[in-house]
Amino acid sequence: MTVPEPWIRHRTDHHVTHLTLDRPETLNALTPDQRDRLIELLAEASADPDVRAVVLTGTGRGFCSGADLRGGSASGERIAGDVARTLRLGAQRLIAAVLDCEKPVIAAVNGTAAGLGAHLALACDLVLAAESARFIEVFVRRGLVPDAGGAYLLPRLIGPQRAKELMFFGDALTAPEAERLGLVNRVVPDGELDKTARTWAERLATGPTRALALTKHLVNASLDTDRATAFAAEAAAQEINMTTADAREGVASFVARRTPDFRGR
Repeated sequence: MTVPEPWIRHRTDHHVTHLTLDRPETLNALTPDQRDRLIELLAEASADPDVRAVVLTGTGRGFCSGADLRGGSASGERIAGDVARTLRLGAQRLIAAVLDCEKPVIAAVNGTAAGLGAHLALACDLVLAAESARFIEVFVRRGLVPDAGGAYLLPRLIGPQRAKELMFFGDALTAPEAERLGLVNRVVPDGELDKTARTWAERLATGPTRALALTKHLVNASLDTDRATAFAAEAAAQEINMTTADAREGVASFVARRTPDFRGR
């Protein structure tokens, strides 16, 4: 089923929710309303047992060129706390929605991913990039500090020195360069991006959904914790997962030497 609405196209088929940013004239810059709607859609996908994977992409030449700044001004009078509050309730909340989504989220980066758009892609669990895609830490070009979780995400993905290089210079990073650094799982020809994303998502959608959710949580949390806490979390996750129907099916199929039929329950 495809649901039309301004600026975001979304549909669910084969247990995969496809979210497509659709403002190609702005390279899919995110307005506050569009950002909030994307957060809602991710929350809905997370809570829907019939959704087992998510694909996020864009139309035209851009994946997402960042926040749409045309409706505001950097020169107006501000009250202390306004900017921090806007970030907490806006860009940071969007990145958290991706990181906290209980379903695997694939970014299919079709074009330019800049600023918030780059961090939106890098917050996803798997990142596919078309050969023409570019990643740009654009903030320094505007005299701004990186936001949308960039200083949290990049060092964890590529280390502090590489992260500083990208953020200090703001140079465009090609898709093959991003793959070499470890920011991208795979680069594919532009014409194969949709097909590859669909194949990956449908493969995830036939997997043990709750086990994948717990695995995602364990990996993300491990970057911020010590070994003892990580091991305790692993044990707790195993305990929870063994109560699922998919875990029982996985064991039964192993004993019977057959392919498991996971239902996401």
